[in-house]
Amino acid sequence: MSLQQTLQVFELFDSASVTGADVVELFADYPAVDVKTWRVSGPKGFTDFIRITLPGRQGKIQGGSAATLGIIGRLGGIGARPARIGLVSDADGAIAAVSCALKLAKMQRQGDILPGDVIISTHICPHAPTRAHHPVDFMDSPVDDAIIHQHEAMPGVDAILSIDTTKGNRILNHKGCALSPTVKQGYILRVSEDLLRIMEMTTGRPAVTFPVTTQDITPYGNGVYHLNSIMQPATATDVPVVGLAICSESVVPGCGTGASHEIDIAVAVKFALEVAKEFGAGGCAFYNGEEYARLLSLYGSLGHLTTRKSM
Repeated sequence: MSLQQTLQVFELFDSASVTGADVVELFADYPAVDVKTWRVSGPKGFTDFIRITLPGRQGKIQGGSAATLGIIGRLGGIGARPARIGLVSDADGAIAAVSCALKLAKMQRQGDILPGDVIISTHICPHAPTRAHHPVDFMDSPVDDAIIHQHEAMPGVDAILSIDTTKGNRILNHKGCALSPTVKQGYILRVSEDLLRIMEMTTGRPAVTFPVTTQDITPYGNGVYHLNSIMQPATATDVPVVGLAICSESVVPGCGTGASHEIDIAVAVKFALEVAKEFGAGGCAFYNGEEYARLLSLYGSLGHLTTRKSM
C-alpha cells in the first residue's frame, strides 16, 4: 500500500513555504537512506533539488552487480504562487517520486530490501511561473531545462522511469496512469512487455499507453511542439527512459489547482515500486538489447536528436 505515503507527501508539499530541507527531515528516521537537497537559482526564481538514494542488498553501492533504477519526478513547479493558491496539477510527478522513496525507506526498515539500488530525483518550487501552451497553460520552471538536466543527472543508473503529470493535452484521454514506449539515444522503441505486465498487475486493468513523437524526444527550447517534459530525461542520458504519465480524461492545465488525484498518484507509486523490485532482480527489461543492436547496425545512431540546438 502506497496511499499513506502519498497523502503524507501531498500534505507536506501543499504549502507556500515547503523547502528541500523539509524533505530531508521527512527521512530523518531512516538512517540507511541518503537524502540530499540543494537550491538552484535562475532568472525566474529558485527551486530546491532533491536526490534520494536507497541502497539495495546486491546493489552497486554495496559492491554488487544488481541493476540500478533511476526514478525522476518531472515538473516545472509544485505551486504557482502568487498567481494561484495551493498545490498545482504539475506537482504530481514530484509527489509520486518522493512518495516512492518514502515507501521504499519504510520497506527497508521492515526488512524488505530490494536487490538493486534505487536513485530518486526531483525538485520542488512552490513559487514557480507559468507559461502559455496549447491547449492549456503549463507550469514553467525558475531555471532553464538544460540546468534541470544537469541537476537531475543520475550517473550509474541502468534505466530511468520518468513520472510526470500529463493532463494538458487531447492525446491522452484516460484517468489514471499510462506508459510511453521506451526511448534510447534517439530511438523510439516498442513498449516494454514487462512494464505492460506490471502495469496490468498493479492497476488490475488493461495497460494504457500513449504515443511519443520525434519532437517529444528532442530537447526543450528548439522551437518545436512537445507534449510535455515527460521524455526530456531521454535527451540527457544513454540509458533507456520510459515515461509514466499521471493523466486525466479532461484537459487540465498544469497550473490548475484542486486537480491532483491522490489515488492516481498512489497507483503510479505502486507501479514504480514493483518496477524497482523486478528491475533490480533482473526480471524486468525496459527494451530488447538484440533488437536495439539490430537497429543500430541497419540505420546507425540517432543520438543527434538529443543534441541541444541554438535557435
